[in-house]
Amino acid sequence: MTSSKKKAIKLINKFGILLVFPVNNSTDPKSLWSQLYPNTQMKWEWDEGGDQKVFKMWNLMKELSSCQEVVYSKWYRGRATFFSRDLFTAFLALKIQRKWSHKESRQILDELKANSPLSTKDLKKITGLKGKLLESLYNKAMKELFENFDIVGFGEVEDGAFPSLAVGASEVLYEDLFNEAKNISKEKAEIVIEQHMKNSSLLRKFYKKTRDK
Repeated sequence: MTSSKKKAIKLINKFGILLVFPVNNSTDPKSLWSQLYPNTQMKWEWDEGGDQKVFKMWNLMKELSSCQEVVYSKWYRGRATFFSRDLFTAFLALKIQRKWSHKESRQILDELKANSPLSTKDLKKITGLKGKLLESLYNKAMKELFENFDIVGFGEVEDGAFPSLAVGASEVLYEDLFNEAKNISKEKAEIVIEQHMKNSSLLRKFYKKTRDK
């Protein structure tokens, strides 16, 4: 394990939740970028003249997303987000068995429970949600599934001009956490969540908003 990967995992476990990249270079919510590169503004520089920090962070994100020592999601406003295993387990313990706003959410989740992880390209093909006309439905369903902790990101797949995120069902890729969550009381789960979110009003507001849907 590389030193940067070790440090990143340690930081994610310390804070419980970290975005990968900051939102408009804001300090709230905290990000892996701001922890690894303090006082450094993030700029989307991919060319050889850049300092390669974005490129390195992207590769680190990809490596961490499938290591299973932390959990990768597009939870916060669709942004790349890492959770510690204990915080993600607490969220699973309070996960709502909701009535889906989009029937495509159930369709996607059923496919991922049968086969995880899948690339974006394969998932769209299997579910019949391929093409520009269905792009909006697919994105809305994925957003709903990420916000309810039903799915996670898990590495990248080279399946086109650009690599795409592979996704899977939480209960398949993190079966141990899914089963552990069944034995955690609501009170204990809420304590764990509060401990990790008490210093971020934005994260608390977002969690409440998604819970109250």
